[in-house]
Amino acid sequence: MLLLLTLSILSCKNKPGDETVSPDIIENPATATGEKQGDLPAFDFETTNHHFGEVKAGEVLNFSFRFKNSGKADLFIVSAKASCGCTVPEYSKEVVKPGDDGKVDVSFDTRGQAGMVSKTITLIANTVPNTKVLTISAEVTAK
Repeated sequence: MLLLLTLSILSCKNKPGDETVSPDIIENPATATGEKQGDLPAFDFETTNHHFGEVKAGEVLNFSFRFKNSGKADLFIVSAKASCGCTVPEYSKEVVKPGDDGKVDVSFDTRGQAGMVSKTITLIANTVPNTKVLTISAEVTAK
């Protein structure tokens, strides 16, 4: 019984390639009442949605989501995940100081896509809330 319990606990460890975010990296300074405490970073995006319009299937589309850290503390993005493999987000690993600008570059491969297509990119950062969702869309037509 003890051996079975030990094996089940050990099997819960992260496997190579699993991405986890340490709680030490992103602290949530909000209280149980929802009040925020301390100086916090904040995203101020120019836009969180971008529509490419009508495009031909097979095109690779690019867009930069630009933002300002409108908060009072250093902002850093921990990860950016796209809703599918056809969308690749890239972001700066450097800290964005208060008042400074940053960007998230998104590349969208329309191969194999058809009709109205919408994809999301979810950012995890040291902001409150700690997630931000960006959306790209396009009307993909045959070549």
